Amino acid sequence: MGETMGYLRKNIERLAAYTPGEQPPPNSSVIKINTNENPYPPSPQVLRVLRETDWTVLRRYPDPYADKVRDAVGRLFGVTRDEVLCGNGSDELLAMVVRAVVDPGEAIAYPTPTYSLYPVLAAVQGARVIEVPSPEDFSIPVDALVESGAKLLFLCNPNAPTGVWLEPEAVAGAARRFRGVVVVDEAYADFAPASAIAAVRGLPNVLVLRTLSKSYSLAGMRLGYAVGPPDLIAGLAKVKDSYNVDAVAIEAAAAALEDQTYARANVEKVRSERARLAGALAAMGFEVIPSQTNFLLARVPCGQAQRWYERVKAAGILIRYWNQPRLSDKLRITVGSPEDNSRLLRVLEATLKEMTA
Repeated sequence: MGETMGYLRKNIERLAAYTPGEQPPPNSSVIKINTNENPYPPSPQVLRVLRETDWTVLRRYPDPYADKVRDAVGRLFGVTRDEVLCGNGSDELLAMVVRAVVDPGEAIAYPTPTYSLYPVLAAVQGARVIEVPSPEDFSIPVDALVESGAKLLFLCNPNAPTGVWLEPEAVAGAARRFRGVVVVDEAYADFAPASAIAAVRGLPNVLVLRTLSKSYSLAGMRLGYAVGPPDLIAGLAKVKDSYNVDAVAIEAAAAALEDQTYARANVEKVRSERARLAGALAAMGFEVIPSQTNFLLARVPCGQAQRWYERVKAAGILIRYWNQPRLSDKLRITVGSPEDNSRLLRVLEATLKEMTA
């Protein structure tokens, strides 16, 4: 590997790559509540499409703009096709925004802690980062972000890994004051009270990114979309791959978006379990940050959070731990099925007894 390193750009050589959540082996019995996936299957309409579609069409390239999905998004949010662009997950759209908006040396701002892909994308582009620490309660430091002077502002809303949510009007107010482009990363917005799409529509500098990975149970399909003003959407389209969304994902995503009854029912089940899990954790002495997502970030009641993480993992359950400032005393727990959540709580109760014995 050392012989090839000289061929890479210097910033790529220095780059610390994004670290995904741990994946258990195939066919494992491990309970996986560490990467904020949905515990319920995709819509039956998705499964019907996968069964019934004539997949001999796979010999042809897919629709380069995934218009079937764009139209479904348009019906859902009352926007036009030219206000929507699809991507291979919202992560690809984040990368497209950075490529299209930020020159090397220009700045990208975001609050901390937040989604750890943002600094990686900045480093790949050779951009500077302006990291604005959130206050003690992890609320979003809007004024400092707006006044950062950055070219691009990332607002993960609700925020990961904290679960904190900024109301749509506050997002719109920040965008009106910010002189660059604002990306509202709404990966978890379906679990929150509202999306910012309606509040920011008509603003020239705002892109709202959403994904089907969480609320639609399609993390394995990789489909995301951006909603924004036509000129920004057209600019993103210039830097996307020629055929960036595959034919299977187009059909599955369109079917999922059309079945709002199923998606909303699953969201309500997750919200209900989120409340149960938060209450049970609080009763054990965890300090739980109020969340509008499908996960909880909680400070452990005693001992080291890494020991709790390791004890839970040894019991066959994956949750998330970061050995980073402001997070090293906390665990992030995806809201799983009622059965998975109950098993986790039993393990945590046993761990608490061990820690306090």
